[in-house]
Order: sequence, then structure tokens, then C-alpha cells
Amino acid sequence: MEEKQVRFETEVIHSGYSPDKHQDSLVPPLYQSSTFTFSSAEQGERRFAGTEAGYVYSRLGNPTVTILESRIAALEKGEAGLAFSSGMAAVSAVLLALTKTGDHILVSKGIYGCTFGLLQLLRTKYKINHDFSEMKSKEELEKQILPNTACIYIETPINPTMKLIDLELVVQAAKQKGIPVVVDNTFCSPYLQTPLTHGCDIVIHSATKYICGHGDVIAGLVVGGKEFIADVSKTTQKDIGGTISPFDAWLLLRGVKTLAVRMDRHSENAAKLFEYLQGHPKISAVYYPGDHQHPDYAIMRRQMKQAGGLISFCIEGTRETAQDFMNRLKLIKLAVSLGDAETLIQHPATMTHAVVPKQEREKMGISDTLLRLSVGLEAWEDIRDDLDQALSE
Repeated sequence: MEEKQVRFETEVIHSGYSPDKHQDSLVPPLYQSSTFTFSSAEQGERRFAGTEAGYVYSRLGNPTVTILESRIAALEKGEAGLAFSSGMAAVSAVLLALTKTGDHILVSKGIYGCTFGLLQLLRTKYKINHDFSEMKSKEELEKQILPNTACIYIETPINPTMKLIDLELVVQAAKQKGIPVVVDNTFCSPYLQTPLTHGCDIVIHSATKYICGHGDVIAGLVVGGKEFIADVSKTTQKDIGGTISPFDAWLLLRGVKTLAVRMDRHSENAAKLFEYLQGHPKISAVYYPGDHQHPDYAIMRRQMKQAGGLISFCIEGTRETAQDFMNRLKLIKLAVSLGDAETLIQHPATMTHAVVPKQEREKMGISDTLLRLSVGLEAWEDIRDDLDQALSE
């Protein structure tokens, strides 16, 4: 009899784990061991040769990590998953696996600052070039895809401008050339968006953010086809070494159980705060995918379940005005990262995107008065009141 497909809210709690395989423990155990013993020298030989399944060394695989990898693969509707020590370890492992010297990467216009830094490093040291694209039409993409384009790399929503990329549009152009499409899905989590179901090939998460949800883990996740994941596992993960610790994997398994509940609350709070910010005289612009006037609103409705918990906005004035406003906040915390229970605010031009040259930042739409708000789980009225008192002074 075919097993019934369960819904996301159930899968996020149960997928990838069978208590009867772990001494009937309700909660996945923490296998805090760096290495694993063999019953014989011959078994060790077989495991290293890959002819016998089993664990060898936690950099190469760990039971707690395996549960996490299985769960994220199920949530993203992919064949296999791989866990890393950080989001950037995941990004770098994927890009190194897909490229070689002389290749080209086509990138969405506007990306996380450290991803930008990695692309610059690949260009400088390994002659792997990249170009940025608005990705607004198939014709534009076809012109920008070069004979040596090895992959297309996308953030959607884009950090921190909240622009959206039409995934199916990109996939149509990429598939004609046999080019893999990589999506950083950190801002949405698999609860709000599943890029693989739109035809994309690889999904990346900074699991530090919504997957964890509690601000106490640095980690990354990748989901894709079995063959690709196996290749990354045996090469750019194993040999560069950006593997997650068992304890951090265990914390992610604990955090992800409440993902659906948390994302609903993040999204609900953000929608209410958007209305407040949009009507404030000291706010010159608000960028939020749930805005009916947002140029990409139709894309949001097609490929996202809700608009998410992030809002970017510009305050009237200068960089100093924006920083003074941040300094007056009391409840909202001044910190980078996102997806925590606490509401966080940061200034991209001098924080997350400071590595990006000013001219490039401005091309991406990152001005000196732009602020990014990661809406937390507090009562939305209290978040509003804190914004209001800081704007009123």
C-alpha cells in the first residue's frame, strides 16, 4: 500500500526520523562522536571503499546530521540534502562544485554581501567570471547566458531590496542551454517557497536564519539531486571541510519543528507593520513583497505561500539619520542576521553589504538610508510602538 503524503506541518516534525532505529527515542539522539568503530579491519576497508553503508568519521557523515539532511530534502521536495557549518560554506561548496577555471556565473542583481565577496574571489584567483542580471525577461537572460556559463545563481527575495525573481522564467531560459539553476531560499524557508517544484536544480539555505529560528546556530543546507549531492559530499564538502557539528544539527532539528508556526507569525506581524511603515511621513519608501503595489507582487502570489517576515525601508534624511533612528530603538535589537524570535534591524550599506563597493551597492538599490527589518515573534503592536517612538524623536 502506498504511503500517504503528509502535509508540511506534519513533515517538518516527523520526516527523516524513525524512533525504532534509535532505541525508540522520541527525540532524535545527539551522536556527539568524532569517529565510529569498526567490527573488523575488513569492515573498515569496506566502508572506506563505499561498498558497505555505515559511518566512519563525522566529517564524512553522522547519524544526527543524516536525519537533518533527510528532513530538509523532504521539506524542499528534493532527492537529497547536505548540511554545512555555515550558509557561506554551503554557497562556496556548491559554486566550486559547479565551476572550473574560465567558467561564468550569471547572478541575480543584488545578493548577500559575502556571496558578492566570494564571487570576487573566484574572479580574482580562479578566473571564474560573473555578471549580474535583472532577470526580468527570457530575452534578457538568453543574451546574458554565455557559452561558458556554468550556472545561474539567484536570491529571491533579494537581500535586502526585496525584489523577486520569476523562477519559472529563469528555468525556461536555463534549460534550453542545460544550465543548472541555484536558488538561495533563505528568506523564505521551504514553508513559503520550494524552488525545486518550479524546475530549479539546487536550493541553498543559511540555516542560521528561519530553519533554526532561535539565533543559536551557524549552519548551511543544500538540497538537490542525489547525484549532485553525492558529488559535493565526496569533494567540496569532504576535502574543504565545511561540515556541520552534530550538536548544531541537533539544534536545527529541534528548531525546525516549529518552522510552520513561526513563519505564519513572522508573516502576519510583517504584514501589519508594513501598513504602519507605509503610512509614516518619515519613511520615504517601503519594500515588502506583500505590497499590492510591489512590482513583483504577481510573482509573489505565484511562487510564495505568504510574503514573509522581512521588510526593508528608507528613512528620510541621510546615513546619520538612519543610524540615529536605530540608536533610539529600545525593543528592536541592532543586529545582522534574520529569522530569530527577536525583531532585528540592520543597516546594509555599513553592515551586511559593506564589502560591496558603493557604486555597486547603488546599482543594487542599496542606499545609505535603507534599513532591513527582520520582524520577530513579539506582539506586533510592541514592535510598532518601538518604531513609532524612535521615528517621533
